[in-house]
This record gives sequence, C-alpha cells and structure tokens, in this order.
Amino acid sequence: MDNELNVTYITFDGHVELQKYRYLYFVIMFTAYILILCSNSTIVGIIVINKALHEPMYIFIAALLINSVLFSTAIYPKLLIDFLSEKQIISYSGCLFQWFIYYTLAISEFFLLSVMAYDRYVSICKPLQYPTIMRKKTVYMFLILAWILPVCQMSMGPLLIANEKLCLFILKGIICNSTINTLQCVSSAVVNICGLILFLGSVPLPVLFILFTYTRIFIITYRSSREVRRKAAQTCLPHLLVLINFSCLSTYDVLLARLETNVPKTVRLIMSLQMILYHPLFNPIIYGLKMKEIYKHLKRLFCSDKLN
Repeated sequence: MDNELNVTYITFDGHVELQKYRYLYFVIMFTAYILILCSNSTIVGIIVINKALHEPMYIFIAALLINSVLFSTAIYPKLLIDFLSEKQIISYSGCLFQWFIYYTLAISEFFLLSVMAYDRYVSICKPLQYPTIMRKKTVYMFLILAWILPVCQMSMGPLLIANEKLCLFILKGIICNSTINTLQCVSSAVVNICGLILFLGSVPLPVLFILFTYTRIFIITYRSSREVRRKAAQTCLPHLLVLINFSCLSTYDVLLARLETNVPKTVRLIMSLQMILYHPLFNPIIYGLKMKEIYKHLKRLFCSDKLN
C-alpha cells in the first residue's frame, strides 16, 4: 500500500496470537537478544584479551561470533518494535535492506565455517607447514573475503527487484527473508536464476568443501595415534555441530519458505524463531563448552570470585 509520500509498506502476517501474547513475546525475545549479545561478546572479549588465543582458529571463532551479533542486531530491534506496535509494517526499501543484511551475514557464516575447516585441515594434516600457510596476512585476507564477497554477491538482489511491481503487500513471516520474492506481480526469470546460482555457490559448495575437508582429516587421523585423534575430535566436532545446525535452518529458510504450500502459521513462526534465536545462542555455547582453551578461560573468569 502507498501513502501520501508514495512509500510502499509491507505488512508482516507471521505472528501468532500477537494481541494476546505481545508482552510475553517481547520479554522472551528481549531476554534472548541480551543473552546473544552477552554470550557472544564475552567469548570474543576473552579471545581478544588473551594473547595465547591469538591463533587463526580462535580468530576465526571470534569472527563467527561477531557475525552472530551483527546478524541478530539486524533482526531483533525491528522484531521487538513490532511486538509492541499495533501494526507490524516495514517500508519496502527497509524490507529489502533487512533482506540484504540477513542473507549477506548468513553467507558470511558459511564462508567463515569453510575457512575454519581449511585451518583445521592444515593444522592437523600439515602441522609442519601450518606456520607458513596460515600467516597473519593470510588470516586477514580470509576474514576480509568472508565479509566482502557476500556483500558483492547479495548486492545484485535488491538492485534487480527494487523496481519490480508489487501485487501483494502482506508477507507470510515476521522478518524479510526469501518470501519477499512472492510479493511481485510477475516472477522474474533473471532473479530466479541469479538466486539459484547464488544459493549453489553460497550453501552447497561450501558445505561440500567442509565435509570433504573433515573427511580427509578423519581419514588421516584414523591412521595416527590416539592423541592425534583426540585433538582432531576436540577441535573439529564443534565446527561440525555448528555447520549441521546452520545448514538445516538455512535450507528451510531459502527453499521451504518459498514453496507455495499451506504451511500452518504456527509452524512458520517456530521455524523463523529457530533461525534467529537458536543459532546465535548455539554458537557461543558450543565454542564455550567444547573448545578446551576457551572453556578454561571462561571457568577462570566466572569462578575467580569463588576461588578468592
């Protein structure tokens, strides 16, 4: 719908019993947002402060957790405002921007997981060459590419559909995700092809690369000593858990959310909340508890008062 200033607004239609539970939704999501900020920032702070953790593996973990904070910050403030508002609306340009940030950071997540897998492969399978391969310049280059490439890839999307005519102004969801394409009067073949190419390059290819890398690691470590196998499992298992979790949620978001099926609103809401709630909280828990060095510093931080 257009107002006097000729601004197109989109209405979110994915909330369930919002009038009845708006304050409960707000408290739960606000608490979750604070937990996401605090948990991710705590581990990033530990990595930054402790020089012993200034290694590529921990630097990549810090980058992944920063990515989670940015991802949540692009979603939660608007979501919290919607919970307390009479109308859950967003301008079309604002929706495109949220969509752009949402998927740019999601793609960055896969790129960072790919870089982490490569780092583990070099560390475990080529330990003597590790200092030469994973130099500071190489690490910084990987980090820059992990954020710059998704920006370049996703910038095409808003440019292609920004001027498309809309026939629908109600979005079946609570955030601007891939369902934004269903609002257009005519489905653009160019946009669909570009979207498919982008999806293949951003999700299946990185996932296959990561699985191939870890398969090589497990094959090589299987022939090694028990200590090497223990080290490989200790450092690789958290990455695999995060990968599996994020891949499943991303697949639903990109593919199932665009299918023209009568999925119950409650199911859509639960799956949307899984993506924005579960994963950003899952990362710090996994890396905080499963990574021995990080857990040691966390324990020292929170138990220091008791020890004194």
